[in-house]
Amino acid sequence: MEPFDELLRGMRADGAGVRRTEVSGSEVFGGLTLCAVTAGEVRAADVVARAGDVLVVQGSVAVLGDATMISGTYDVMGSVARKLTEVLPAALVAPGEGGCAEFYDSIGTGGPAVVADRLLDWLMVCSLKEWFDREHGDGWLGAQADAVVGPVLKAMHAHPERPWTLALLAREAGVARTTLASRFAKLVGVPPLTYLTEWRMALAADLLAESSATVASVARKVGYADAFGFSAAFKRVHGFSPSECRSRCAVSA
Repeated sequence: MEPFDELLRGMRADGAGVRRTEVSGSEVFGGLTLCAVTAGEVRAADVVARAGDVLVVQGSVAVLGDATMISGTYDVMGSVARKLTEVLPAALVAPGEGGCAEFYDSIGTGGPAVVADRLLDWLMVCSLKEWFDREHGDGWLGAQADAVVGPVLKAMHAHPERPWTLALLAREAGVARTTLASRFAKLVGVPPLTYLTEWRMALAADLLAESSATVASVARKVGYADAFGFSAAFKRVHGFSPSECRSRCAVSA
């Protein structure tokens, strides 16, 4: 399961309000916002974006400068998508190439709203992927590039239903258990099995919010043989039961 695929699944630009924005001084956007710069220059946090670049900001980050941009703000939907945005910086820039500014400008010149939405989605995913390939990021996102931890994260993401143990995960990395445990905790911030539980519970919350699947069915999909053990782990991580998630996660997912 690729993290950028999950971001796109949980965050689409329907109703994101694709619009032309003129920045003269300071502008603050809420949520996760993509700004495709068509003219001028803007600064946010410690990065600079010029005509042809894409700036992505999240939270109440002030965008400063004198520029014209095509922008859209997203509501990030789902626990898995939020795990990605949690490790992204407050502001990042994906450099553009020749002709990009003109292309961005065409997005905001009318036409069906659904087309503009999908183009914005495409720009967002391409920009995040370009940034990740260049910077890698921190936490679990950056650790995917590590020779030891990367294969383990890929295995967890692709097959959360498997009965993983530290020994089996170490085999995926081709190292001893102690080596994996030490390096994983250093790069990701938590032990491998703790991360696995958190990942499974994020997936489970989305499954409960998005489908009518039974708790037992969701439990099996994320690696639990019985609903009781799954429910206990879910409540320990999220603070409420899987049945409560039906309503609570559907609102915030």
